[in-house]
Amino acid sequence: MSALRAVLFDIGGVVQDSPLHALARYERAQGLPANAINRAVVAAGETGAWARLERGELGLAEFYPLLEADCAAQGFRVDAARMMAEIAAVGVPRPRMLAAIRTLRARGLRVGALTNNWQGVAPRPTDLRALFDAFVESCRVGLRKPDPRIYELACRELGVPPPATVFLDDIGRNLKSARALGMVTIKVDTPEQALSELGALLGLALLD
Repeated sequence: MSALRAVLFDIGGVVQDSPLHALARYERAQGLPANAINRAVVAAGETGAWARLERGELGLAEFYPLLEADCAAQGFRVDAARMMAEIAAVGVPRPRMLAAIRTLRARGLRVGALTNNWQGVAPRPTDLRALFDAFVESCRVGLRKPDPRIYELACRELGVPPPATVFLDDIGRNLKSARALGMVTIKVDTPEQALSELGALLGLALLD
């Protein structure tokens, strides 16, 4: 796999702890069915509150009542401000991922971040930027995964074509678009599993 010259990381659920875990805890605490919020977000589609937030079209204050309306349309209530505060609280970097990123760059690979994110009180990893050669956030570029254009943008920022890039994400639908562009993909379940697979692809020991 010597043709691979770059690695592109999602942030939440990959480099940092997963916001999906915070959502699941919120749902359990409120007595909501598992994945109720995600289903409401998917049902609202690209014109829904969550998609607009991640494209940078809404601030959090505008977003809260719109998300609550999207959820109400699916038959349940949420306190959007509280839910988003709980998501922000889990934005903790994973030490093994940080060490692996440093190793990859030291070995001459281009390393980038591609994250769906939002303006305001969010898991905004500004302290992580220096670790990456390119850092692409949905709310800054007006595109969000799984739109193929944001992957193409990230590869242009890295100066590497998609087929020479490995992309790591914890959400399957985000990986599908990357594969369609020719990227090699890894679905992240745990840091250890993901780094084992990445190391095997690149011929590097990333778990030491």
